[in-house]
Amino acid sequence: MSAFPFVIAPSSGAAGEQSMLALRKVAAAPGIALVGTARPRPAAGEVLLRMEAAGICGTDIHIAEWTPGYESMASCLPVTLGHEAAGIVIEGPDAWLGRRAVLRPSVLCGRCEACLSGRSGSCRARRGIGIHRSGAFASEIVVPEANLVAVPEDIDAELAALTEPLTVSHEAARNAAIEPGDRVLVVGPGPIGLAAAHFARKAGARRVVVAGRRDEPRLACARAMGFADCLDTADAGLTRSLADAGLPAEHDAVIEATGVAALVPELISLLAPFGRLVIAGIHAAPAQVDLTALVRRHQRIVGSYRAPLSAWPEVLAALADDGEVLRRLVSHRLPLSRIGEGFMAMASRQAVKVMVTPDG
Repeated sequence: MSAFPFVIAPSSGAAGEQSMLALRKVAAAPGIALVGTARPRPAAGEVLLRMEAAGICGTDIHIAEWTPGYESMASCLPVTLGHEAAGIVIEGPDAWLGRRAVLRPSVLCGRCEACLSGRSGSCRARRGIGIHRSGAFASEIVVPEANLVAVPEDIDAELAALTEPLTVSHEAARNAAIEPGDRVLVVGPGPIGLAAAHFARKAGARRVVVAGRRDEPRLACARAMGFADCLDTADAGLTRSLADAGLPAEHDAVIEATGVAALVPELISLLAPFGRLVIAGIHAAPAQVDLTALVRRHQRIVGSYRAPLSAWPEVLAALADDGEVLRRLVSHRLPLSRIGEGFMAMASRQAVKVMVTPDG
């Protein structure tokens, strides 16, 4: 049995010639199962990919624990998890055969008003790969051709599998409207926060501070990525930790990637006048905001989630240019049969990004 309590390991021989090993959500309750399942077959408009690498996301941890916000999955179960992935097209149109691709995880309906009016990013009928339809924690996956993004040949599978989470980070940094010389604070040194710090630096930020709470493995990754100002706020709290380190008390932009709603008032207090607070975390509770102070200091709060299609080539270009810096985000590499260890490492925040590859 896997070390992660929600993963049930398969019995010997569960994945035979006509089946494959897959990590599945099988019930609307805490738990995931590593089982043998039938190999998928593509329908019209779909392609079959042989998976090369797939990252474990915080979303996957939430689904395993069955935290609020994923109830829409219930009618789709059982479903294979995983949406941060790169693979080789092995069945589909000739133009795609043999090519490496990454997955845009939102499958759009193409029929709603938003889709028909060119605002497909607002499609309310979207279905998530690895959430509402089977995803990448398996040796093969079927996806719509429209959800493929081609990967340049000089980007390997591991780096390519970072593309989707990095688009989220790229969008957070873009929404922070960072200008050359800005002071930026990133709170939450998981993969999204660390990559957002990288994009903030590329946008010209004069100083980027990365803060976490009992996150030493992830802060060590931040230092390895070249960020000198890294704080563990567990003992003194965020504001006091900044002061004790001699760092600025006000920042032009703050990027929140913790999912801790109680932090929001303090983060606003650390904004300079005209500052921007970008909320990139997913929160299970509301936050209180002093709107009068926000108005008088001309500050902004911006929610940031999925990125538009136009961001994907920019992120792939960043992976080509800065691949060895961004590869430091991958702290663990495991075969699918040991994916439970990866879930445990992610849930305990001992990992930054766990990269999973098919067995064999």
